[in-house]
Amino acid sequence: MSAALLPKPQMRRLLARRMKFHLLGAFLVSLGCATLYKFGVAEPRKRAYAAFYRNYDPVKDFEAMKAAGVLESAPAK
Repeated sequence: MSAALLPKPQMRRLLARRMKFHLLGAFLVSLGCATLYKFGVAEPRKRAYAAFYRNYDPVKDFEAMKAAGVLESAPAK
């Protein structure tokens, strides 16, 4: 009598049913992480590079490094 009260365990397609749930969850978590990385790291980094190179003068930077003696191939005058 007590055996009739317990539901039978699902033996078929158990892995497939659980896999759908876990694959969907993994996809959503990875999509969320990619979105957070894009807007939390990549976009601010691109804006910082753009702001740096907006006012960057490579000739002025070269002259400053040459005057400081950093460059061995271009001796300071």
